[in-house]
Amino acid sequence: MTSRLNPYISYPGTARQAMEFYRGVFGGELNLSTFGEFGGAGGPDGPDPDGIMHAQLETPSGYTIMASDTPPGMNVTTGTNISVSLSGDDADALRGYFHKLSDGGSVTMPLEKQMWGDEFGMVTDPFGVSWMVNITQSAG
Repeated sequence: MTSRLNPYISYPGTARQAMEFYRGVFGGELNLSTFGEFGGAGGPDGPDPDGIMHAQLETPSGYTIMASDTPPGMNVTTGTNISVSLSGDDADALRGYFHKLSDGGSVTMPLEKQMWGDEFGMVTDPFGVSWMVNITQSAG
């Protein structure tokens, strides 16, 4: 049996836009379910029937990102409750993700060689989510 670790991010009403943005960055299939479809947040007549109850993006690279809008009456602090880490040795793809994630966001640490030998950088995307990108350098 296998397990996987993936982020689940809560948004203050912007889950649809954020997940569509991530689909544009990583590609893949995005499935969205609204509160109204499943009776959550008051159902179709509730305060947020078009809000995202659950979103899941499955990418061609094997990444899975899940998200939802925070139901009315609950609080969310965007960007401070999660960081998402992307790592591997596909330097071109990882550099591309880093640059796409920074479009409309901000680079908090440039993607550059670090003391442990890998390239590493941090970026905050336009939706306030912090991302860490680590490009493993080949030994040799």
